[in-house]
Amino acid sequence: MARQAAQESGARSQNGFLNIALGLLAVAAGIWLVAARPAPSSVGIAVLLFLAAAWCWAGLYMLQPNQAALLMFFGSYRGTDRSEGLRWANPFYSKTKLSVRARNFNSEKLKVNDLRGNPIEIAAAIVWRIDDTARAVFDVEDYEGYVLTQAEAAVRHLASRYAYDNLQVDEHGEALAAEITLRSATDEVSAALRNELGERFAQAGIVVVDAKLTHLAYAPEIAGTMLRRQQAEAVVAARTKIVQGAVEMVEHALKGLESRGLVSLDDERKAAMVSNLLVVLCSDHDATPVVNTGTLYN
Repeated sequence: MARQAAQESGARSQNGFLNIALGLLAVAAGIWLVAARPAPSSVGIAVLLFLAAAWCWAGLYMLQPNQAALLMFFGSYRGTDRSEGLRWANPFYSKTKLSVRARNFNSEKLKVNDLRGNPIEIAAAIVWRIDDTARAVFDVEDYEGYVLTQAEAAVRHLASRYAYDNLQVDEHGEALAAEITLRSATDEVSAALRNELGERFAQAGIVVVDAKLTHLAYAPEIAGTMLRRQQAEAVVAARTKIVQGAVEMVEHALKGLESRGLVSLDDERKAAMVSNLLVVLCSDHDATPVVNTGTLYN
């Protein structure tokens, strides 16, 4: 039979200052009664008044902003008090205080394999807080250790779901498909990480405030190779753009010369002119022209 998950409920508590005043009043009344009527019956009533004062003071506890107290009565959960300030509850209740403030930590750099099997290093910054105090205390043994372990598992699983970068490019050096990758789609990856953490933390009553990757790189053993690949892709993409522009410029030049009737070239001279223009436009170095003082054919 599956165990039912714990669920937080509100606890009833009273103003602590009121109980301090009641305790002082009971002590003052007991002292006055003993002083005014020194009889055995008066002493007995005074003792009862002193016990009442002790009862009023024994149940006092204080809560700071964004702090909660779990009230337990001999192992039975009686509720969670989130009222800040000086409070009072049954002195027989044990009060376990928990901070419900936002907390954050940076995960360690993990070495995992991405979707394509490439070893990468990845780390994340995670902001979390306790939402259900009952689950955090009763459903897991150590909620802080639980968060650390599940966060590492979530980051590892996230890295295996996506590729580090898109390796499929066309002849222009551009991605063939709009693939979600760890390096390019940061918003989508962060949202996926938050969802993954939220599902894992739900058992402990913990919500994820924010989660983002803080470190992403190829593992050292393949970093050099992948860097050279990226540089080669950049060079290919740049040269492709240069060649495309050069072809358009040569086409425009030939059409301009023909439309204005400045010169008439046969196919062989057009080919030579195209070759020379492409060499000049696509060269990595400044061109060194040779001045021809004859005709185009000599």
